[in-house]
Amino acid sequence: MNAVYSLQGDAFAQVLVRWQAAHGRQHLPWQHTGDAYKVWLSEVMLQQTQVSTVLAYYARFLSAFPTVHHLAAASEQDVMQLWAGLGYYSRARNLHACAKQVVERFGGQFPSTVAELESLPGIGRSTAGAIASLAYGVQAPILDGNVKRVFCRYYAVQGHPDQSQIQKALWVQAHSNVPADAPGQYNQALMDLGATLCTPKNPNCKQCPLMQSCQALRMGMVGQLPTPKPKKPRPNLYYLAVLLRAPGGALGLQLQTEKGVWHSLWTPPLLPCDSQVNEACLADLCGRWANTYALPTPLQLALRRQAGALQSQPWMVHELTHRKMHFKVVVLDVPEELKQGLQKAGLELALLETKPVPKVVHKLLAHAQAVLLADGAVPQQNTLDLG
Repeated sequence: MNAVYSLQGDAFAQVLVRWQAAHGRQHLPWQHTGDAYKVWLSEVMLQQTQVSTVLAYYARFLSAFPTVHHLAAASEQDVMQLWAGLGYYSRARNLHACAKQVVERFGGQFPSTVAELESLPGIGRSTAGAIASLAYGVQAPILDGNVKRVFCRYYAVQGHPDQSQIQKALWVQAHSNVPADAPGQYNQALMDLGATLCTPKNPNCKQCPLMQSCQALRMGMVGQLPTPKPKKPRPNLYYLAVLLRAPGGALGLQLQTEKGVWHSLWTPPLLPCDSQVNEACLADLCGRWANTYALPTPLQLALRRQAGALQSQPWMVHELTHRKMHFKVVVLDVPEELKQGLQKAGLELALLETKPVPKVVHKLLAHAQAVLLADGAVPQQNTLDLG
């Protein structure tokens, strides 16, 4: 069998630039704008999120915050509300912090050098390269997930791409291939190739412009590369979600102030519990909750009466990257005379659409609806009015 040699440098870049001009994505709203703000916003949103999901969020963000000045002047809650549902919420907090620094340090103009871009919150080496090349035409490499996959397959790089040695080797390759001419189009081509042809599953090798010199294809290893990351067991966490329902559809919500996955978002009270929600567990939960929030006694008693129903209730599972969360829900009606006590307990009665809430809250409401229907608590044709 004749040896197949991989392309390097300008030869590699030229193939991709030609392919991108003819077959790449051309109509994404942040493309061809030369606007660093729009490129930055799209790059942050696209981290670990598909384009199809990002498009609607991107449009809403630009409508609310058409410039970095508007974003910097916004409240954190307004930013979180628009981000709610997109996940990986630290991105939104860094987005807001970054906008403020761009205004304070650079007069509202994103810097054009990779080093200065990397000094901003939430902008790593690859994102800085994307902004510099796509917005300013700087000869800067990128190495996002799509590009790592393309390089690992094309050059048959074995070992998980986030391992230190492998990542260093990939960055060397990224630097050596980015051309001086049209670096932005080249980087866009790499991203397009990974997103449309060299996909994680079922890659379309027959349409790939690099198929004639792809080492993984020659070796029959396309399906094995990139090398998967060794899986660590995810911890199973258990919670009781208390849905406090007030007249008019308002729900008792609390602001998550501790650092964590839902920091700065609003959720119903989520009480950590054991996998067995029995009477002893509920008594303990009520005691801890009462001490922490000064929850009105009638609501504590109502919660404790749910022990039997909660034991037979199925768990609702919500999976995150590093943990698997299990929830049971209890719905408690809050009479008018207890509203003030609820507020003293640090909970706010509000309609969901007025607060930034994570996706899990909507899943909890759907789970509560299913539970109530199963128990015959509401007619089949009705929906649970939880705001």
